[in-house]
Amino acid sequence: MHKSSQKEKDLRQPNNYNRKICIVECPRDAMQGWKTWIPTTIKRTYIEKLLQVGFPILDMGSFVSPRAVPQMRDTADLINQINYDPHTHPTRLLVIVANEKYAREAAHYDAITYLGFSFSVSETFMWRNLRMTRKEGLRQIEKLLQICHSHNKQLVVYLSMAFGNPYGEPWQPDEIIHWGRQIYELGATIHVLADTTAQATPQRILQLCTQYTRELPDIHWGIHLHTTPSNWKDHLEAAWQAGCLRYDSALGGYGGCPFAQDDHLVSNLPTEALLSFLNEKGVSLNLNWKALEEARRYLPTVFQTNPTQP
Repeated sequence: MHKSSQKEKDLRQPNNYNRKICIVECPRDAMQGWKTWIPTTIKRTYIEKLLQVGFPILDMGSFVSPRAVPQMRDTADLINQINYDPHTHPTRLLVIVANEKYAREAAHYDAITYLGFSFSVSETFMWRNLRMTRKEGLRQIEKLLQICHSHNKQLVVYLSMAFGNPYGEPWQPDEIIHWGRQIYELGATIHVLADTTAQATPQRILQLCTQYTRELPDIHWGIHLHTTPSNWKDHLEAAWQAGCLRYDSALGGYGGCPFAQDDHLVSNLPTEALLSFLNEKGVSLNLNWKALEEARRYLPTVFQTNPTQP
């Protein structure tokens, strides 16, 4: 039997225990597809509870068409109402923007640090989600970068369908690298590889993330997984082995993209699962665990099964 050399072991299991991990908590993705209206007051309370936890980044809302995503129509109100000072609080706020128009609106808020834009490597989903082609999406990124530069914001580009799609379009890592390189050459250096409809496998995650690091070494990349109770750990292990530093998750595993599939939403990676995984890896997280438990206890209030309609 072949004995692995120490060098081979080091390549397969890099020393990640001391690396700085960024957790992006995503109440926006948890709430956006919820079929019944979540009152603004409840959203505000929930976001303020999450702010007390001390996550590095909170993906808290989106500036998009209220007809397309009615659950997010109160994002501006939330930003104005929450008890949050970006100059003193350790958490940074991120919002998703659909296009240049909404980016200009979001950029005026001092509380927001990051603008997120979903660029799909699937032409079908790019059209379903934003009514754009991929080439038009690249032009949008150019405009969004200009807005971010003039308003002291940072752009985060999500590469949706990065691990496959449900539309029968072929998946190849080289194709993802191709679009990632074009986005980087425009000036966007923060990329999130998004498994929008749970097409990822551990093999695909390890293959793509390793190749992304090798071929685009100047990009700060992360991963946004949609998982099931049976596969989340294997998926996280693959991302970990590829050297992932940034993980998106949602408390309780709620949510998913309402434009990805016609039949159902695919759950987000539960924050509880991510924290358990990182604890096993010996990662020290500077979080307020009491506040985390309080936010968890509030979940049934946010995601009521039989709420009263507005």
